[in-house]
Amino acid sequence: MLSLPVELTHDQAKACLAVLVAGVADEGASVVVDAQALERFDSSALAVLLELRRVSLRAGKSMRVQGSPRHLSDLASLYGIDELLPQA
Repeated sequence: MLSLPVELTHDQAKACLAVLVAGVADEGASVVVDAQALERFDSSALAVLLELRRVSLRAGKSMRVQGSPRHLSDLASLYGIDELLPQA
């Protein structure tokens, strides 16, 4: 399981994505991303998750998000991308 950090804003997005992408190879057929620790974030968190989804799909794996904070789910819904980031 991959985990998001406590804070994921524009400043942390690139480094966070690199760590997550590196972890995709170690995951099984389904990549599960634990978002439970996420407390401070902006729309960059969604961008990171969407890119991680693309990487996972290219690797032939599905991706699900677990423990999303309500605000993150609301933001994904507002942008119309909630269906792209299914919950585990």
